[in-house]
Amino acid sequence: MAEPLLRVRDLVTTYPIRSALLRRKVGEVRAVDGVTFDVERGQTVGLVGESGSGKSTLARTIVGLERAESGSIEFQGRDLVRLSAAQMRPLRRDIQMVFQDPYTALNPRLTVRQILSEAWRIHPDLLAEDEWDAEVVRLLDVVGLDAQYADRYPHQFSGGQRQRIGIARALAVKPQLIVCDEAVSALDVSVQAQVLNLLDDLQQEFGLTYLFIAHDLSVVRHISDDVIVMNHGSVVEHAPTEDLFAHPQHDYTKALLAAVPVVRPWLEGSTR
Repeated sequence: MAEPLLRVRDLVTTYPIRSALLRRKVGEVRAVDGVTFDVERGQTVGLVGESGSGKSTLARTIVGLERAESGSIEFQGRDLVRLSAAQMRPLRRDIQMVFQDPYTALNPRLTVRQILSEAWRIHPDLLAEDEWDAEVVRLLDVVGLDAQYADRYPHQFSGGQRQRIGIARALAVKPQLIVCDEAVSALDVSVQAQVLNLLDDLQQEFGLTYLFIAHDLSVVRHISDDVIVMNHGSVVEHAPTEDLFAHPQHDYTKALLAAVPVVRPWLEGSTR
């Protein structure tokens, strides 16, 4: 059997608690507390839990924005936790992130062309400079935006369009794993559906692997192959999507599912 693309083992990420006086460390919060899971190539793994459950901290630790206290994050057989900044740099292109807020994730002083080209400035071996303009046009087309948008600034776009630009930026370096941190939670429901369908199409076209973080269980059910449930920094349940929704095992998972609003409760249990 093929090795998982991502293998997380006993991962711990902490934040210090400092005193108001002298700012000395007086304790710590374990935002991620001994998390273990695998993500197979081409798979979408959903990660759910209440606010404060450690989902975003886990995502930021995987992409290197937070430093793990202990444990391992194996990506393509290399433990990212033990790599130096210089060793980690070439691997950053393989793990990209789409952030929650499309209004703050893009530099307001740069045009779309500059935002997308920044990736090739950082990784100059990816694409020759005389090919940048053509690649910008191709990426915009891939995410469903017109080439004429290339020289506009982020404030000239809607939230859904900005999130598409964020996805195009992630695709610019040809990643293998994309971590979507609440990537659709700030969007209207109709726009959410469009972005989810786009992510699904891109996965089919480019063979992408997703770690999809959300608090909306209906969104996770729609897009995920497996679901991980987190509570207080720990994984309390991990199962194939339909198994988890049909037969939740942990009381916390059952409580999350019970809290999902039912649009037409009179049809619940109906055979129609």
